Amino acid sequence: MGAMAKGSLTQDRSAIQPLPPTPKVDIPESRGFRFKSKVLGKALTNDQLEHERLGKPTALAVFASDALSSTAYASEEILRTLLGIGVVGGIGALAFGYVMPITIAMVVVLVILVFSYRQTIKAYPSAGGAYIVTKDNLGLIPAQVAGVALLTDYILTVAVSVSAGVAALYSAFEVLRPFRVPIAVAFIAVIAVGNLRGVKESGKLFALPTYAFVLAMFAMISTGVYRSVFGGGLEHVVPADPAVLELTGTVGIFLILHAFASGGAAMTGVEAISNGVPAFKKVEWKNARETLTIMGLLLGIMFIGISWLAAKMQIVPSESQTVIAQAAQAIYGNSAVGHALFLFTQAATMFILVLAANTSFADFPRLASFHADDAFMPKQLTKRGHRLVFSNGIIALAVAGAIPVIIFQADVSHLIPLYAIGVFTSFTLSQAGMAKKHIKDREPRWRLGLFVNGLGAFATGLVTIVIAITKFTHGAWFVMVLVPVMVVLLVRLNHAYESEKEELEDEAHKAAEAPILRYHSVIVLVEQLDQSSARAIQYARTLTPDDLKAVHFATDAHKAEGLADEWATLGLSRLPLEIVECPDRRINRAVLEVVAEAVADGNTEVSVLIPRREYSKFWHRFLHDHTADSIAKTLTDVPHANVTFVPYHLGKRSAAAKVAAELVGGIEAAENVFTNAPGPGDTNDSQSNGSPA
Repeated sequence: MGAMAKGSLTQDRSAIQPLPPTPKVDIPESRGFRFKSKVLGKALTNDQLEHERLGKPTALAVFASDALSSTAYASEEILRTLLGIGVVGGIGALAFGYVMPITIAMVVVLVILVFSYRQTIKAYPSAGGAYIVTKDNLGLIPAQVAGVALLTDYILTVAVSVSAGVAALYSAFEVLRPFRVPIAVAFIAVIAVGNLRGVKESGKLFALPTYAFVLAMFAMISTGVYRSVFGGGLEHVVPADPAVLELTGTVGIFLILHAFASGGAAMTGVEAISNGVPAFKKVEWKNARETLTIMGLLLGIMFIGISWLAAKMQIVPSESQTVIAQAAQAIYGNSAVGHALFLFTQAATMFILVLAANTSFADFPRLASFHADDAFMPKQLTKRGHRLVFSNGIIALAVAGAIPVIIFQADVSHLIPLYAIGVFTSFTLSQAGMAKKHIKDREPRWRLGLFVNGLGAFATGLVTIVIAITKFTHGAWFVMVLVPVMVVLLVRLNHAYESEKEELEDEAHKAAEAPILRYHSVIVLVEQLDQSSARAIQYARTLTPDDLKAVHFATDAHKAEGLADEWATLGLSRLPLEIVECPDRRINRAVLEVVAEAVADGNTEVSVLIPRREYSKFWHRFLHDHTADSIAKTLTDVPHANVTFVPYHLGKRSAAAKVAAELVGGIEAAENVFTNAPGPGDTNDSQSNGSPA
């Protein structure tokens, strides 16, 4: 019979009238969506993701701003350690003789890292950050260590960068120093909004400050070198506290290593490009490697140049002015042009430091999405938002980055000890993973790759140990405790996700193919006869169950009697109303007993329809109880009992009526086509049972 019908339809297809175009219903956007569109711009569709790729100049601004900006405080932190500012010990004027050797040692580590990550980018063109490399070669648990260490470092990058940027601001305008915390938090909010607008938008926003900072640093360093060679030399900057230079501590290996660890801040952000390879234009890995090389070259030159100026001019870091501010002021002088160049240097430094946090905003959400894809972090972090970015990750980073800023009052010196150990831990695991990959795959020239990545693992591992030992009592202990605790929590979360997955997938095909139960009973819970109950009853009638009834749980006998009279008056006798006495007011228990009785025969599927009022204003929700949710939770464990909420939107009757009218008009138009369409025998079997629900 079915085959004949199918054949008949095929033969007479030309006689069938086509359906009219589906009427377009104008459903207004929510207020929240309209506000989001105004702030972030028009929503992007999935197919526009390809067009959000970055060219090398923009990618350098987006992914290298963290590494480049660290030169603004790396040399200063080396000096602070050697001079004993804020730490125990110090060697006075002797410190300036050790700044350059320590800087050069850090630049050697930088060169090793650049060559190591060039190998990583080529091997992992789809994103070769520490997490992916470690997971593929060392396993999931080491990958969690690498990922958590890096995520922690990204959070601290935000805190350190904006705090250093605010320091550059009050170095020029000291009156702003008391307001450094709210200014820093405001900067974080601005960067977050910029990133929520999308990858391309954030790239445009951050390109100018990055290149302005590079220009300012090269101009200051070049002017300083010129004055030193051809202009009669550079004068020493007189420190605010000359007693600092009169210290005569012992030049011990621990002090040198401590200063070396402080300079490790300059290496943060080097891995960012390998994490963001998919964001580059094609050929992704090639453009990423070239951008990494340019970043390494610029970073090395600026780091050496600033350290050389600081040592040559014997600049002592102070609370009111950064090393760069003192250097620029001394090099450019007090003339109008010199003051303008000084302000330009400070402005460029402030903007690059503040916007350096963008590297974290570019990489943290992507790395968190990798964790979430592997079920080690909340699944919400895998979702792309309004502008095709990982919005939840961006918001989470903004909140997490603001917390240490507030706790440490935007003080870079207090934040730095927490810094660097996380990123060097991830460096070490990433390079060790790459070394194992070379041994395992033995690709062409694998021995060279093994040497480069093996050297990278050794060098960064050594630096990690140095930082852990020398910075332990200054705050590094917190990160060293936090990382394993976070790994344990992520592993527990993973077990929860895996248990859910196993339970949901266990014999899922058998459950889907199981025979349906013989009877279907629908129960509509009615508190009073109003619009919300009427809507639920209307919906229940469309289900055409074997048994349909309304149930009222009587906690007030007088109210129940009134409902029964009203029910009879309105002619609802075809839908029986069952009144269940509930003198103890335990409605949840009473509902449970009614439903349990209905499914007790083992042949009945029960659908419980609960009218639920939805309120247009959020504060209205606090004026009413949540009995519907409580009832649904009570019925959760009853087999073959299903709960459906039937919403009624209070305060939106006009909008709902308009949409319903348009839908009814479209349905009636379609019905008219079939009613009037000529067909075989010109029959009309359509039935009318009133307006559609």
